[in-house]
Amino acid sequence: MKVIRSIPDMRQLMSDYRLQKKQIGFVPTMGYLHEGHLSLMREANKENDIVVASIFVNPLQFGPNEDYEEYPRDEQADARQAEEAGVDVLFIPTAAEMYPKPTLMQLGITDRADVLCGRSRPGHFEGVLTVLTKLFHIVSPHKVYFGLKDAQQVAVVDALIEDLNFPIELVGLPTVREADGLAKSSRNVNLTDQERNEAIWLYKGLQHGQQLIHRGEQHPDQVVRAVTEIMQQNLSGTIDYVELLSYPSLKPVTTINQQVILAAAVYFDKARLIDNLLLDQNGEIVARYD
Repeated sequence: MKVIRSIPDMRQLMSDYRLQKKQIGFVPTMGYLHEGHLSLMREANKENDIVVASIFVNPLQFGPNEDYEEYPRDEQADARQAEEAGVDVLFIPTAAEMYPKPTLMQLGITDRADVLCGRSRPGHFEGVLTVLTKLFHIVSPHKVYFGLKDAQQVAVVDALIEDLNFPIELVGLPTVREADGLAKSSRNVNLTDQERNEAIWLYKGLQHGQQLIHRGEQHPDQVVRAVTEIMQQNLSGTIDYVELLSYPSLKPVTTINQQVILAAAVYFDKARLIDNLLLDQNGEIVARYD
C-alpha cells in the first residue's frame, strides 16, 4: 500500500492509473477507522481495480463548539487496517497541505442541509462539500463510497455529484453495527459505561418506528411521536431530533408512500450519536443506495 501526503504526488499517481485504464474506487474518511469504514473499503476492493482511501480531519466542517482538536486520531492503526481491507493508496494530507492559505471560496447548499444534523450544525455541510470537491478533483475516482449511517451526508453528496457534473458513481452502503445494534462510530469511545448501555435505544427506537410503518402506519407524526417516546423513556441523553423525511430529497411528507429516512440524534455528555433507517414505502429497509 502506498501512503501519499502531497497533492501533486497524489494527482500524478492517479493520472498514471487512469492512463492504465484502471477503475478507481474512493473512500474518504476522517480516520480512526472502525468496521464501518473497513466495510466500505472491502466493497470498493470488490468493485474496482484500485482502492484509494483518504484520512483527513477536515477543520472546515467543525463548528466553534465542536470537537475538532479532540477528534480521535491513530494514523498507524488506520494504515494497518486500511491495507488489510484492500486499500492500495492511502492519502493522508495535513490541513496545511489541503488549505495552504485561508480559503477564499466555500461551496454552499440551498437544500437538504437545513434538516436533521444540518439544523444544529450551521456551516457543517458547507465544509463537507468544500473538502469533498477538493478530494474529488485530486483523486478523480470512478466510484465513491459512503456509509448510510450518515445518510444526510450521502444525500448532500448526491446533490454535489449531480449539480456539479462529477463523473462519479455514488455508492451508499449499510450501517455497520455492534452486536447489540449500536451503529459503529469513532465517537462511541467517548461514551461512559452507562451511556454505552443506554445508547442501544437509539436503534431500538428507530426499529420500533420501522415496525409501525411495516404494519401499515402511514402518518409520519405518529411514527415520530412513538420513536421519541421510547427514546425519552430509556435515554439520559438529550434528544436533538427525531425526523421522518423523503429520501434523498429530505422533504417533509404527509403520508408514507415513498422512500423515506427515519433518523435521530442524541447528545450525551461527550458524544453526539446519530442513527437512521432508510425505508421503502412498506417499511422494508433499503440496504444500498446507488
